[in-house]
Amino acid sequence: MSKYLMGIDNGGTSSKAAIYDTSGHEIAKATYYTKMLTPHRYWTERDMEDLRQINIKAIQRAILLADIDPKDIVGISITGHGNGLYLIGENGSYVRNGIISTDNRAHEIVENWLANPEYDSYIRPIIYSTIWAAQPPALLKWLDENEPDVYEKTKYVFMIDDLVRYWLTGQASFDRSNAAGSCLLDLETGEYADKVFGWFGISKWLSKMPPLINSADNGGTVTAEAARETGLRPGIPVAGGMMDIAASGLSLGLTEHNHLAVVTGTWGIHEYLDNKISSTSGIQMTMPYAVPGEYLLSTNSPTSASNLEWFIDNFMHDRRGLLDLVDNGESIYDYCAKLVESVKPEDSKVLFYPYIFGSNASVENASSGFIGATKDTTLAEFLRAIYEGVCFAHMTHIEQLLRVNPRLLKENPVRMAGGATNSKVWVQMFADMFQQDVELVDVKENGTLGCAIEAGVMAGIFPDFKTACEQMVHVKSVIHPNKERGAVYAKKYELFKKAITDQARVWADVEQASFK
Repeated sequence: MSKYLMGIDNGGTSSKAAIYDTSGHEIAKATYYTKMLTPHRYWTERDMEDLRQINIKAIQRAILLADIDPKDIVGISITGHGNGLYLIGENGSYVRNGIISTDNRAHEIVENWLANPEYDSYIRPIIYSTIWAAQPPALLKWLDENEPDVYEKTKYVFMIDDLVRYWLTGQASFDRSNAAGSCLLDLETGEYADKVFGWFGISKWLSKMPPLINSADNGGTVTAEAARETGLRPGIPVAGGMMDIAASGLSLGLTEHNHLAVVTGTWGIHEYLDNKISSTSGIQMTMPYAVPGEYLLSTNSPTSASNLEWFIDNFMHDRRGLLDLVDNGESIYDYCAKLVESVKPEDSKVLFYPYIFGSNASVENASSGFIGATKDTTLAEFLRAIYEGVCFAHMTHIEQLLRVNPRLLKENPVRMAGGATNSKVWVQMFADMFQQDVELVDVKENGTLGCAIEAGVMAGIFPDFKTACEQMVHVKSVIHPNKERGAVYAKKYELFKKAITDQARVWADVEQASFK
């Protein structure tokens, strides 16, 4: 009898369910979308019932497309965007809209916390991470100050994968990778950091936190009600789950030290494993990894490939429509890549700040924009600036990691995933900037594959994660760097960093300006 594993991944605007065999081959996948709600500046939210329904639809559709007996699905795991906030009341009621990880309403609260010297001396050595605006502590504090009635209505505080697991199993728990990645976990004890809750002024919320669970633990089984809604078999075990960056790490076969993994999507993710943890500010997020005894160390920001999508949607929709009408097999992304390739990096002085969702890496209140454009600047140069700017944003993070672990770009190829890896031009640009080989894994959806790997270990299909990754993760190509191009990008990168420093005061002035 064939055995199958299901991974469920909820991003900021989509929900995906995918089914895999035990060799890592995707059998079927279904994706449904929710609308991002932006009722106020800096807010990004979603409707909770809409979210539940698209998860049900994605699971139903994946089973239908796979054309398998649901009884052959032996394990499920769930991942989702890190951070944000999802509150549930009594009997599963919705307290308010869910909050997505691109939300920035609490940035002033975070700026005040980080300006306090006690953050580095007292808080960081407990949580080994840097707080930022879309994380639960900041959002809970913001709710206390702006929506105080929410506390009494809340029974459970969830991250998105904890919420979906609750819908499937009826059991409330909170994955430790989520807790650590959200600045809620004491890394030394593995329990909620009560001292940190106190310092943030949110101690009362400890009573709303569900029991903690490890990623590969059994987090409950599919209930009869959930089975009726989704088409799953009642009793399928559901793993504790993990934050999306951890799932991406598994999907890239990240099980050993000194291997750098990079993910390009809405968020730029940069991560590696170690059995030691560091409280340096260069490490933005530290969490227990699925591999026992290992920690995932990362630094990340919402400054990656979605910048291109934003530009296309806002400034190239006419060309997208034209390409749709012309049956030449060329997508808008092929068109963009051709334009970028038509301009040599040394021939363009246009820089792009890839901060459409802000930045928690360079300047807290940074915004997006171009610099260096003239009346003669072409669309190709604007696009090249976007491609390069995204790469530069990734490099700022990698430099932070290199200060902690200088071996990351020296000993092993970089494993990459995400939207930018669909572009040969873009991947070559990354390799040239890294001056290291880039390995691309044969995977369509990193989050769901990582979940399937975890579900396989939980269900006993594999004895450990190293074995599971060897069986389910496959490298499809290797991109080698160009040394000459690398030298050009290194000079442009230094200019990019200087421009950010010089722009910081302007961003602050724009943020504080009032024209009423």
